[in-house]
This record gives sequence, C-alpha cells and structure tokens, in this order.
Amino acid sequence: MVRKLLHRIENFTDNLKIRNKFYLFYMLCVLLPLVITDSYIVYVIGNSERRASQHEMENVANAVQNSFYNSVDYAASLGKNIYASQYIEDFLDKKYADNLEYVDAYQKLFMDTLLSDRFGMDHLMFTLYTDNPTVVEGGNVSRIAQARDSAWYQTLQQAQGGRVLFFQYDNSKSPAVAPKRKVLFLQKLNFYQGATNEKVLAISMDYGTIIRNLSAMNYRMTVYICDGDRIVLSNGAYSNQSQDFAVLSDKRGIGFSQKMQLYGADLEICVVKPETRIFRSIINHLPEILFLIMINVLLPLVLMKELNRSFIVRITNLSATMEKADGDDLRELPQTTGKDEISNLIRSYNRMAQRINSLIQQVYKNRIHEQDILVAKQNAELLALHSQINPHFLFNALESIRMHSLLKRETETATMVEKLAVMQRQYVDLSRDMVEISEEMDFVSAYLELQKYRFGDRLSYELHVDPECGSLWIPKLTIVTFVENACVHGIESKTAPGWIFVRIGIKDGQLCMETEDTGMGMSQPEMEELQSRMQNASIEMIRAKGRIGIVNACLRLKMISDNRASFTVDGEEGVGMTVTVRIPLSSVMHEQIRERDGSENAQGDAGR
Repeated sequence: MVRKLLHRIENFTDNLKIRNKFYLFYMLCVLLPLVITDSYIVYVIGNSERRASQHEMENVANAVQNSFYNSVDYAASLGKNIYASQYIEDFLDKKYADNLEYVDAYQKLFMDTLLSDRFGMDHLMFTLYTDNPTVVEGGNVSRIAQARDSAWYQTLQQAQGGRVLFFQYDNSKSPAVAPKRKVLFLQKLNFYQGATNEKVLAISMDYGTIIRNLSAMNYRMTVYICDGDRIVLSNGAYSNQSQDFAVLSDKRGIGFSQKMQLYGADLEICVVKPETRIFRSIINHLPEILFLIMINVLLPLVLMKELNRSFIVRITNLSATMEKADGDDLRELPQTTGKDEISNLIRSYNRMAQRINSLIQQVYKNRIHEQDILVAKQNAELLALHSQINPHFLFNALESIRMHSLLKRETETATMVEKLAVMQRQYVDLSRDMVEISEEMDFVSAYLELQKYRFGDRLSYELHVDPECGSLWIPKLTIVTFVENACVHGIESKTAPGWIFVRIGIKDGQLCMETEDTGMGMSQPEMEELQSRMQNASIEMIRAKGRIGIVNACLRLKMISDNRASFTVDGEEGVGMTVTVRIPLSSVMHEQIRERDGSENAQGDAGR
C-alpha cells in the first residue's frame, strides 16, 4: 500500500514543471508548517477564550438570576406579611353598614398597619381585590369582579400554592392610561379558613427599576430573561416598557442559557455570545501581523527565486525552444560558459539544431521543386478544359448563321450571334487565363443579353463594379460561371420574372464578388453541399465530371490566392440564392499577376 502511494506521488511530481516543483517545495516546507503552527496557536488561544467566555456567561446568568430573585423576593416577603395579617383580613371581609363606615376603616387601615410604610415606595404598588359588596372601589382596593376576565387572574387560579409571578403588557384602551409592561406578584389571601369573601393581593413592581438594576451591572454581554418565547426583561435591546414583549425566535446567537423557576413562573435566562476577543486583538494588531507574514512568507520566496533563477530560467528557455522544434527553422540558444549539466544540455541541443536545420533546407528545396511540377500539371489540365470544342468549326458555323440572318434582315438575331461569337472567341483564347474585371464584366453583360433574348421579360439584371476594382485581375470565365449557374438553376426553373444582381467591391482588404438571383433557390442541405464543394474544389472533382463549371471556377480562384479564397452560399428555397466570393486583394493586383506569370514562363522555358 505504501509502495503504491509513493509510486503515485512520484508519477505526480514527474508530470510537474520544474518551476511548479519548486513552488510545491516552498508550500510544503515553508507555508504548510507556518499555517499548521499558526493555526494551532490560534486554536489554543481561541479555545481558551471560549472557555473563559463560557465561564463568564455562566457567572453573568447567575448574577442576573440572583438580582432578579432578590427584587421579586422582596415583594414576595411583603405579600407574605399581608397574607398572614388578621387586620387586613378583617378589613376586606367585614360587612359595612354604609360608605362612611368603610372610608373610616380604610383610613385607619393605612395609618395603623404595615401598609402605611409600604405604599410610600415608588417601585412597589399594592392593590387589594375582594368580592365584598360593601367595599367601595377606589384607592388601593378594587372589586375582584373586574379582574376575573384578566389573564393574570386566570393564571393565579391555576397556580399551585396560591401565588404566582406574572408578566403583563397593560394595553388599556383608555387614552388616559399609557400602555406599559408590568411585573406582578399575585397572592391569594386565603390564610384564614373562616373567610366568606374571595380576596387577592396584586403587587406591581416597577418595570423601569428592574431594568435599571440589570443595566447597572455593566455586563459586556446582552442578557434576556424569557417567559416562554417572550423576552420579558433585558439589559440591552427589547427593554422599552412602552412596547409589547418581543419574541425570541432565533437562539443561534445565544451562548449560554439556564432555567429558573420563580413563584410559579418558568423562566429562562439567555446570555448572548460576546464578540470573540481574539479577532478583535487580531484587528488591533493587523499591521504587525501583516509585517510578520511578509517576513515569514515573502522573504523565503524571494530568496528561493533568486537562488534558483539561473537553474529555472535556463531550463525554461531550453524547454520552450525545444517545443518549437516542429518549425522550419530550429532556433539556437545563446552559448553558455557554465560547466553544469544544464550547460552541457544547451551545447548538445545547439549542435543538434545545426544538423537538423541543414537537413531541413535540403528537404525544403526538394519539396518546392515537386510543388512546381504539380502546379504546372494542374495548369495544363485547366487549359485543356478550355479547348473541349473545335473553335474553327464553331466560328465558321456562327458566321454562316449571322450572314444568313443579315440577308433575311433579321438584325436582332445577327446581333445575338455576333455576341455569342465574341464570347466563344474569349472562351477558346488559350494565350492567357487572367483577365481584368472590366473585361470579364463585358463578357458577363454579353452573356446576360443573350439570356434576356431567350427569356424576354422573365429576366432582368443589374451589374455594379466599384471603380477601383475594374483594373484587378481574376481568372477568366469565373464570374460568368456563377451568373450562368444563377440563370440555369434559378431563373430558368421559375415562371415568374426574376432578377440577377452582380456586385463587385473591396471590403476589409479583400475583393468581394457577389452574385444574387431571385430564382428558385435551394434547400439548406443543398446549399451546404454546394458550399462544401466550392470550398474543397480540386482537380479530382473536375475529373469526376458532374457539375464541373462551379468547381472549375472555384479551383482557379483558390490557385491564384494560395488557397485563401473563401466561398459563402446563402438563400432560401423558392426565394433566391446569393453566392459570395472573397479573395485577398494582394492576389488580384496587376503586379502580383505579372510576377507570377513571369515565374511560370521561366519554369516553362527551363522545362523546354
């Protein structure tokens, strides 16, 4: 197993470039140990910080619990005294003869009992509830009938022990009473068994005082005291007593929580995780840390690149030079005076390049000679295509027809025969294969006039040649070949009138020859096949016969442009078709034509 693993590692490193191997060495020997050690240090510090933070959150939760317990327990102790007071029990249970008797008893109660001292406290408010019908509602005494539908009364009835801690948001509809939060300690006054009336004590603790006590602890952590999912108390946000209790729906930010049961209320103290101090320390010391990173990372990198510069640069130059060895000329590297293995390789490569360059020159000359022979053969075959008709017989026949037409005063027929004779004389002229575009367009015009004589009003045409294109040279009978194809396969098969457009111009350094017809067109597969035949035209296609006219013209255009001519076929079946030919402008200039003709003549003389 270990051997296979080592073998895979060896294969992997063998496929790496030398430069990448040095970078890999740098990452494994410098960066990786640095990352591991620094990560471990950060982990240890962070873990210690988390433990300290966890311990701090526990202490905060315990402190908040004790503080809130003391606040509530004080109210509970007062409630316990009232609960056991015989004087208050008699006051609430007595049947009063009239309101005056009740008011006199009410004044004596708050002057003579413990309530006289307690009602002076701002943070506590007592309210006694009874169902005694002789009690006059007012001050700190109220009829219990008003409270039976309230949530706190229902909670008190269900509580065990007859007392409960209740959190209320008093949203009275009265405009004179502002909505606010309340913390209520509720106590049933049922200590004496012989009582005839139901009595309840409600002690309202000042919410703002409790909040201020929590905030005065100055904890750096936010603390929530929750009753279910309601945040009833907090030292930070959600402490506005004029707003309803917020809901703690997301506890992902809570770092510590503990349960608390207090006088029938199931509470939960939640402490929000504080910001990690280690990250704050990193941010505070960021310049120093970046400076150390530069020393630990960049300095070894610079030293390694400087020490290995001579090695890597020479290897890279040698490799790049050898990758270009498939060219016609192998570049030699500058001579080196070193005595190491790389210097020996460079000297050996230079000797090899010299030998290969000598062999390439010899082979290249032989190849050029063979290419010249092939081109001469192809030109001979193309010229042979021009002589397929006996010109003397055809000219004599055409002249006889023309003279016969003149004798019968058929001038139009004679004119057409004359144009046909002119066309045929150019066709069989074997002295040259290149003509100016202006001369070729005269031939095209004569051809279209003959076709118009045939088709009548079914054929219309328009010829446009940019002035700077008239003196350019192209193989003769090329444009007319595309025009003939448009007539035969486009206009002839269509009963409706049709147009043929020939447009010649220069665009982007290329000669553009466009032949458009409004004939029958072709299907998309047929156009793709035609374009493929035009682009791949060859002598073999001509020998195979078939539709050789287009192939012949395309082959000659490719030959004069060193195979740089491009052909595009576009159109729609039933609508028409457009054939576009593009040739580099340098291939059809008069100077290039004359130079090429001179070279061919020289080769011909050498052959003779």
